[in-house]
Amino acid sequence: MAGPRGGSRGTLIRRDGEDAMASRTNPTLRQRRVGVELRRMREQAGIGGSQLARLLGVTPAHITQLESGKTTVSVERLYTIAGMCLCTNEPLLEALADIIADGGKGGWWEEYRGELPIDFLEVAELEGHAKEIVAFNMAYIPGPLQTRSYARALFAEGLVPLRGQEIDLRVSFRLRRQREIRAVGTPYLALVYEAALHGHYGGREVLIEQLASLIESSEDPGISIRIVPFEAVAFPVPSEDLIHLVGVVPELDTVQVDASYGVHILDQPARLARYRVTLKRIESVALSEDDSRGFIKSTMKEVERKHG
Repeated sequence: MAGPRGGSRGTLIRRDGEDAMASRTNPTLRQRRVGVELRRMREQAGIGGSQLARLLGVTPAHITQLESGKTTVSVERLYTIAGMCLCTNEPLLEALADIIADGGKGGWWEEYRGELPIDFLEVAELEGHAKEIVAFNMAYIPGPLQTRSYARALFAEGLVPLRGQEIDLRVSFRLRRQREIRAVGTPYLALVYEAALHGHYGGREVLIEQLASLIESSEDPGISIRIVPFEAVAFPVPSEDLIHLVGVVPELDTVQVDASYGVHILDQPARLARYRVTLKRIESVALSEDDSRGFIKSTMKEVERKHG
């Protein structure tokens, strides 16, 4: 049966006024994002959790569970809460209703659940639902553009020692991400700092193979590779690698920050605005696609000449 605005209506059982649906022990990233947006909606309206609970006829604990993504929310309840919070952002509500109607179904990355750290799965989940991906990398080639040998070298030389089987699994996952992004045709913009073109991870032959692969990838119509040369001036240099995952509506954008101590997923409006500006400024000083392709070719020839 169709729900509000065309969303699918889930089975709704009520107990003491609450949505008595199964609780989730490990909600997915998108399920948690629905909860985050519900909380943000409530806070922007200046309504406390206890007050919203009283209006809905539920317990404050139930509101906490909804806003953490640990309890499901129906499309009907989404629109009820939106009405109480005077939210009239129809595109956002429709996008949230679509996530709810989807039921939190996972993608190909679920095959790796329990075998890889959750950070790996959440990166793939974000990419799998992004309308566009913009990445900035300082020291190494972006994951979705890495060759098998280059990826293996990165994992083998990382801060945390890994066994051969663990490295194989991570490399397999990284290459799968690459195939899925290309298969879906998600527009991918890679802003790569020149330093990343000189990292001899795995040695000279691995680097040459990686640079050649980068040149080939730059010909893909869905992939834009733009180099930020050392000579580029007047642009903010982040101390970490960034990925901007563009959502179906701006409110559902996400920024992933990769640091040596782990991955951070950011969705706060102020931080999103800051990183959008940062990436736009980096893009403004990056070489064009054609010039970047020529730059990579020159770098590859230089590596071949120096170590030939």
